[in-house]
Amino acid sequence: MPAAGRAKLTQGKILPQLIKLTIPMMAGMVGMVVFNIVDTFYIGQLGSEQLAAMGYTFPVVMFITSISIGLGMGASAVISNEIGKGSFEKVRHLATNSLLLGFPVVALFALAGFLTIEPLFRLLGAEGTTLGYIKEYMQIWYIGVPFVVIPMIGNNIIRATGDMKTPGLIMVSIAILNSILDPLLIFGLGPFPELGITGGALATLFSRAVGMTLAFIILVKREKIIRFAVPKARELFDSWKKILYIGIPAGLAKLIIPLSMGVVTRLVSEYGNSAVAGLGVATRLEALAMMLLMALSTVLIPFTGQNMGAGLKNRVLKALKISYIFSLSWGGVMFVLFLFTGKFMAGLFNKDPDIIATVVLYLNIVSISYGFQGFMIISSAALNGSHKPIHSAILSVSRMFVFYIPLALLGMKFFDLKGIFLAGSIANFGAGLLSLYFVHRQIVHKRIR
Repeated sequence: MPAAGRAKLTQGKILPQLIKLTIPMMAGMVGMVVFNIVDTFYIGQLGSEQLAAMGYTFPVVMFITSISIGLGMGASAVISNEIGKGSFEKVRHLATNSLLLGFPVVALFALAGFLTIEPLFRLLGAEGTTLGYIKEYMQIWYIGVPFVVIPMIGNNIIRATGDMKTPGLIMVSIAILNSILDPLLIFGLGPFPELGITGGALATLFSRAVGMTLAFIILVKREKIIRFAVPKARELFDSWKKILYIGIPAGLAKLIIPLSMGVVTRLVSEYGNSAVAGLGVATRLEALAMMLLMALSTVLIPFTGQNMGAGLKNRVLKALKISYIFSLSWGGVMFVLFLFTGKFMAGLFNKDPDIIATVVLYLNIVSISYGFQGFMIISSAALNGSHKPIHSAILSVSRMFVFYIPLALLGMKFFDLKGIFLAGSIANFGAGLLSLYFVHRQIVHKRIR
């Protein structure tokens, strides 16, 4: 049986296995976070208006990325479950049809994005010169939507087989390439033209195109998991139905983050471009802090899928216990780190004292809740892996629309900008506790058929 058809995650000691899987996945996550931070760093050197433009684009970029992650999670969950059952032909059908699902998604969002750049970002509060920089960046970025969506699905198919190393290497490789191209195209070093913020968008587009090519090569040449026969319509739609059953709730759950960040960005814009720029820097540093927990959660989807498919629920429960303990520990470390280094890190992006003050305020308030935010991230992954996507989505919806946004509006009224950030911290604590309840009800008491 080809490697892709064997269940690799149903045997062995759980802690060493999670560490072995998470480390290469973490490297990939670092790559993607560094990818975004490098963009922000170099564009921030152009000026505060360009940095503010990047802050405004963050929710929209995350919107498309979240759709891609949702589809990838759906593919990973159903494929890993079939691998656990030993159904390799079903694995090949699902893998191929997962990639085909990406094409209509790309067409829809790329077209919608092009047509709504100006009204959408005006709605978020952008105007004047900043809006002009946003248009420069996003007109290029939307061309690269296929290079965001398709490889996200492809890398998740590879992860479903139990291979976390290869997707991690791909992500690191394109981050390195982007880091090289950014200064060349933004500042016009050597023979390259000086393109400013447009150069940053072009570097992103080209780097992600390379990532898509690498993922395809692995799936076709090594895993031999892609079929080149034209699928029957019924088979195609049956596969899409299975993937979307998990992918739609997972995508919607991920979408909650950029949608709510859009609302939060709009609230923060009331305090000026420096506040928006500071929020953009702070959320990128937050993404860096959460990368290890995100890597662990990505591992837990195929781990849960394969073990549930093989009827080994106790392995899933032990993995969750280990993950929760680690989340609390890691969250504490990040809080202390940001408490002492937040000002220094903010100053690396821009020397504007107002921007630095916003970054420090955000990190000091929100980072204390990272351990509980990790509870939600880990629980969502396990729920998706055990085919409970609706409950996973409810967690994200609750965090944003039950806790974060209502409290942000209230906090803004009484404590200004500080109140918005306090709302984010409280939302993480609330959603973390709710996630533990959901896991207890939906996984601990789940019967394996």
